[in-house]
Amino acid sequence: MTTLQGSVALVTGGSRGIGKALVAALYERGAKKVYATARDPRTVTHPDAVPLALEVSDPASVAAAAAQAQDVTILINNAGASVNANFLDSPVEDVRREFETNFYGPLLVTRAFVPVLERNGGGHILNVHSVLSWIGLAGSYSASKAAFWSQTNSLRLDLTPRGIDVTGLHVGYVDTDMAAAVDAPKSTPESVAAQALDGIESGAFEVLADDISRQVKAGLSADLAALYPQLAA
Repeated sequence: MTTLQGSVALVTGGSRGIGKALVAALYERGAKKVYATARDPRTVTHPDAVPLALEVSDPASVAAAAAQAQDVTILINNAGASVNANFLDSPVEDVRREFETNFYGPLLVTRAFVPVLERNGGGHILNVHSVLSWIGLAGSYSASKAAFWSQTNSLRLDLTPRGIDVTGLHVGYVDTDMAAAVDAPKSTPESVAAQALDGIESGAFEVLADDISRQVKAGLSADLAALYPQLAA
């Protein structure tokens, strides 16, 4: 169990969308300090947040952020990219770019902050995934999130004995800039953030923040044609 009261958190991608909502919700639940990272820290608008420059795919930037934030007890890997490269037609470099941000980025950040969490007596990591971790409808984005989900599961096994709990957050469409062009039901960032923090406090392994995430997760044991109706044609 992790208590948010008096905690020190770091939220990657903390200037907008789910990240911005997480920063606000952490303060509402009693966090002592929240580092909100962004490529340009001037975009962080929460009045109490500590803006921190971070490019998650740049090892030097990650090391610099970890050196500045030595009091962190909760790490939230939220920053992500949505390239959606097609595996047959898009440049392979686009696929690599998606993995650099969505898979290797959080790995670099986690590796940098695990020693910090350990020195501070243990802590919690929340990794922000997607329902597309479980269904391949978005090319390189789905693949990178599936790989990140697997990374989270492996890290949980490694970190639990070291006093660090790991929660994976899965969401469908959220009313953010990334999903602005999507015409479908969307969760609010505030609702997702609230459920994510509930999961941290309860020690949940996974948080499924909406109906579509729960439906797709429940369908993983079915025949593939149930998840991909076009295969049944």
